[in-house]
Amino acid sequence: MKSIASVLAATAIFLAGGAAAQTPAVAPLSPSEGTTFVQVGRLLANPANGSVQRDKTLVIEGGRVVAVRDGFVGEGRIVDLRDAFVLPGLIDSHVHLTSQQNPNGRLEAVTLSSVDRGFVGARHARRTLMAGFTTVADLGGQNEAVFALRDAIRRGDVPGPRVIAAGSSVSIHGGHGDANGYREDVMHLLSSESVCSGVEDCMRAVRTQVRSGADIIKITATGGVLSNTAAGLGQQFSEAELAAIVEAGHRMGRQVTAHAHGADGINSFLRAGGDSIEHGTYLDAESIRLMRREGVYLVPTLMAGDFVARVASGPDNFFTPAQTAKAMQAGPLMLAMAGRAHEGGVRIAYGTDSGVSAHGDNAQEFALLVRAGLTPLEAIQTATVSAAAHLRISQEAGRIAAGMPADLIAVAGDPLADVTELERVRFVMKGGVVYRDE
Repeated sequence: MKSIASVLAATAIFLAGGAAAQTPAVAPLSPSEGTTFVQVGRLLANPANGSVQRDKTLVIEGGRVVAVRDGFVGEGRIVDLRDAFVLPGLIDSHVHLTSQQNPNGRLEAVTLSSVDRGFVGARHARRTLMAGFTTVADLGGQNEAVFALRDAIRRGDVPGPRVIAAGSSVSIHGGHGDANGYREDVMHLLSSESVCSGVEDCMRAVRTQVRSGADIIKITATGGVLSNTAAGLGQQFSEAELAAIVEAGHRMGRQVTAHAHGADGINSFLRAGGDSIEHGTYLDAESIRLMRREGVYLVPTLMAGDFVARVASGPDNFFTPAQTAKAMQAGPLMLAMAGRAHEGGVRIAYGTDSGVSAHGDNAQEFALLVRAGLTPLEAIQTATVSAAAHLRISQEAGRIAAGMPADLIAVAGDPLADVTELERVRFVMKGGVVYRDE
């Protein structure tokens, strides 16, 4: 039987067909073909300082920026972005590439194989890249599919963003992240090795994920909206289990991030030494104090809250009753939560939870962040320098500078004046390779 890794290589044939026509793109060019000169009219090279430079040329060799020169210079292979606004490739710190919410989602859990999931993920990865996101963290999906997709993109077999992959979430038996709502025998088949109970078992689950290929450990510290169980959104792991998970992850050289809605689970995870919080719906003053003290990042995933609330309250609601109740409860609270965190000085990294909402729509999170109180520049910082710091890849992503990978995007207007310009990306380069050029 073919492995999913070998099967994924064939997606290049599929992607060259109908799907490719949806977003204009030039044929990818190898970064080894020589020097590329990218002539830029307006350049936000380092969003940390917000300085927009004019009339610059990026000199790119071997997939990296080797120089930033004044004026429009170069000969041979020239990319003309003199009328565009250029900024670093964007980073989404929370996606699920191998799935997407839809009315058949519960059926797909028992009908799609890991190979199927890999092909689905390849389609979603391409959409994400074409939307301007050159790096993502995939925080929850079937191990074989997610890790094979990550590796296929790294090899160049399929187009997509660089992937930092968690694989399966470390979860409690019966909690968010485990299989729920199916027949008992089916749930046993769907449950993964990363589901655990007790201190020793949870340490085993972390180590198993690292052995399987996880770059980062993602845990479900509290209940979740889309698990089909009426278990609420509060803390699910014990404090001893949380401490054991964080210790095991850190001993294996992995940062540990937590899906967490309820303040009890957020604060227990932070006290256990956890590295970042995903969602954070019910964070309180203690949460903010702990996050500020430890320099912990919040990934607020506002698109997910907006999406589930709209589905649950709409005429075509496809959620189960348990999911609907939690969506109506938590979804409308997330915008105000992000505002409180921002006002309280919490570090924020960009993340959408795409796979809940549609892949390729990732940039819609920017407008929600601005509605929560961030300026357009601050919102852009969350998806560049802040996300890079959060994921510990600041030397590889988040800014444009000599020595950095040539990851850059371009839009027609000024996203510092209208952040929704980032929903209309016209040019994408990743690692010196042009994937989209309108």
